[in-house]
Amino acid sequence: MDASGHIPGLVDALARELKARGLMMATAESCTGGLIAGACTEVSGSSEWFERGFVTYSNAAKHELLGVPMALINTHGAVSEPVARAMAAGALAHSPAQLAVAVTGVAGPTGGSAEKPVGTVWFGWATPEGVSTGHQRFDGDRTAVRQATVRHALAGLLQRLPATRPDA
Repeated sequence: MDASGHIPGLVDALARELKARGLMMATAESCTGGLIAGACTEVSGSSEWFERGFVTYSNAAKHELLGVPMALINTHGAVSEPVARAMAAGALAHSPAQLAVAVTGVAGPTGGSAEKPVGTVWFGWATPEGVSTGHQRFDGDRTAVRQATVRHALAGLLQRLPATRPDA
């Protein structure tokens, strides 16, 4: 990551590390609507390390494209740890990638609640070691929340990269 946390610096670092390890990544995005995939594919040669992106904005898309059980969404809501976990696992299950990042949140300015205020985002990171999750609450308008989500998602994936190549 560059000193200021800019997205291009994160993408460059992630690309370098994925290529060095011979790994491919996938994204499963709700509140960012493809911005993570867009940031990754902005880089020439990204087909060497970016496999695919799923934009699963609706609950039906989460279910149909990633296999997230509707019962999970109905019980916990789309913006939840179980759904972020299932989205990340689903991105790996529905692609040949070895790593995936998933995001689901409330970008605003509408849609928030007392339990899940605007700016709440759940993340899922799937690696060969399993799926880890986390959540953040970002301040700012819709654009700020979405950009912060992209940065956090990429930084989290970079931190979770396996130390070695899968065939090593």
